[in-house]
Amino acid sequence: MSAGTIDYWQGWLFMAVFVGASAAITVYLAMNDPKLLERRMSAGPTAEKEPLQKILMLFAITGFIALFVFPAFDHRFGWSPVPAYISLAADALILFSFLLIFLVLKANTYAASTIQIAAGQKVISTGPYALVRHPMYAGALPLLAGMPLALGSWWGLCGLMLFLPALIWRLLDEEKFLQKNLAGYADYCRKVRYRLLPFVW
Repeated sequence: MSAGTIDYWQGWLFMAVFVGASAAITVYLAMNDPKLLERRMSAGPTAEKEPLQKILMLFAITGFIALFVFPAFDHRFGWSPVPAYISLAADALILFSFLLIFLVLKANTYAASTIQIAAGQKVISTGPYALVRHPMYAGALPLLAGMPLALGSWWGLCGLMLFLPALIWRLLDEEKFLQKNLAGYADYCRKVRYRLLPFVW
């Protein structure tokens, strides 16, 4: 709607990639780990228990929506067109991001969308969790960076200014919660130094 036209191949291709990958993961979880799917479906500000997390999720959702809306307006008014090959490369980056997210979900059946401790939950330190403490967030970064470019907009990257600060603040608050409430997580943090990007932070 924001694009003002249906003549928007970048938008159609992005939706095919995004919806197709999301559906594939959803079907896999429904067949192999329905409890994890239930945890993933409970998301958003209203699902969070802590007031701070409710606020952070509101900012994150606003930023995520901006990653769709800014590029659509950009396409409509032609502010900052992106070359076709970059849009196609961004779609490939998005598929890679979904693959990373899928690997995290396979490794951790407790990877809920909200900050919580489930009955019987234990620290996961293998697979992607051996590289960074928050591989789900790390896996989402290529998706977030790729969305505006896949939709044909440089200006759309401005949406990251809303999303990334909320993500980092949420990550740090989540670590405090897990160190306090999940046995062994403090030791895990000492063993795995990097939070989000290997060898960087």
